[in-house]
Amino acid sequence: MTEPAHALASGAPILPSLGTKIAFGFGAAAHGVKDAGLKYFLLLFYSQVIGIDARLVSFAILIALVSDAISDPLVGYVSDNFRSRWGRRHPFMYAAAVPVAASFYLIWNPPAGWSDAALFWYIVVLAVTIRTFITFYETPSNALVPELSHDYDERSRILSFRYFFGWVGGNAMTVAAFLVIFPAFVTPAITNGQFNAAAYKAYGIAGAGVIFTAIMVSSLGTHRFIPHLRPPPARTHVGLGGIFREIVQTVSSRSFVALFVASLLAFMASGLSAGLIFYFTTYFYEFSSEQIGLITFGVFISAILGGSLAPVITRTLGKKKGALIIGFLAFAAAPSPILLRLLDVLPANGDPALFWIVLVVQTLDVGLIICFNILAASMMADLVEQSEAATGRRSEGIFFAAATFMRKFGEGFGIVIAGFVLSGVGLAAGAQAGEVSDETLFNLGAVYVPIVWALFIAVIVMISFYEVDRARHEETLIKLAERAGS
Repeated sequence: MTEPAHALASGAPILPSLGTKIAFGFGAAAHGVKDAGLKYFLLLFYSQVIGIDARLVSFAILIALVSDAISDPLVGYVSDNFRSRWGRRHPFMYAAAVPVAASFYLIWNPPAGWSDAALFWYIVVLAVTIRTFITFYETPSNALVPELSHDYDERSRILSFRYFFGWVGGNAMTVAAFLVIFPAFVTPAITNGQFNAAAYKAYGIAGAGVIFTAIMVSSLGTHRFIPHLRPPPARTHVGLGGIFREIVQTVSSRSFVALFVASLLAFMASGLSAGLIFYFTTYFYEFSSEQIGLITFGVFISAILGGSLAPVITRTLGKKKGALIIGFLAFAAAPSPILLRLLDVLPANGDPALFWIVLVVQTLDVGLIICFNILAASMMADLVEQSEAATGRRSEGIFFAAATFMRKFGEGFGIVIAGFVLSGVGLAAGAQAGEVSDETLFNLGAVYVPIVWALFIAVIVMISFYEVDRARHEETLIKLAERAGS
């Protein structure tokens, strides 16, 4: 499509500059830090360090997920229709910075001496607060993607920056935890700082600072685009029931349902893997904190690999075909080291070769998963015009509220599953490395592998029902341009 046609169809200004893409992308570090903390450490912190039953922690997370089902679509709808001198999106983005950072800090600093029941509600309140206010930032911020560009390939490039910084930001905090924070809190009584509650206080302070900075940099970095973004639609008076009817009408296409279910299942698998990853590295492979930190450091390479690969795949294979191929490769490899250990093929614990095998497989696999996530997010952006052509409404916020919900609910529910898996195989709260029986560890892997593969197979099946390709996207843009001209 020529640039004049693109501009007419999109209603957007010129393609965003490199600086704008970097500022926009850097904002994802806020979600990355929040995500990494709640996925990788929350279950381990409260069950193994504080000593709460893993099922209780999982149930607290589940309650927070239910709140997402209500808050996410409402935030998306409101941001599509909001009026202010700062446009539809930015007031929510600015307003989220302090509450997200503050609640993230507090969740790692539970009051001393509280009962399990009191701490359960402490987790519930803070988890709901974090998830709600990250929605106030993440949904309006991501909704800028279809407004910044309607170009089929450019959207994948913009989202590559977003996912790169999201993974790098969250991973940087995780690497810092294992290489800097946890080693600093080793004591004669606690030989692994990963099990020292004081270490998580420092982690909470550092994470809160990164979250606040990322949100403000992204909001300020895209602020100049406000006059060029789409205005809200004409005012209408609809009740709560009418709002949800409009939301349902907006997202009722076959392609959306296919992508929504596929992404939800993929994020469930991701959450399950994230909730158990440090159980596997700590108990299953018995890696040291430094080795776990180096494996986590490999995600920096993964982010570069996935962010670079996604635009190439979009340009050469198209998003759907690319997602099917990349997804199949990533999902097949994800639990393979654990399966090989169950089959007694991997080197024994303590063998240096084991560390390098896990490091290489993990780095490549996460890179492919990042690429898949970028392609799926770009496919979601392409549905905005399909919906506009069908309904006459421009609803970026609703679509990316769905994307935010998929990620939060899917990964959160995966962590819930992880908690019940841990309880089901009998891994006791407070157990240290080396204190878990071989039978328990075998059962952990034997339950994990089939669950993950079943989820991944379902993802591939659902993606196959997505219908929007490059040609259909271009046809829709032309139709919208003709409608605007008439």
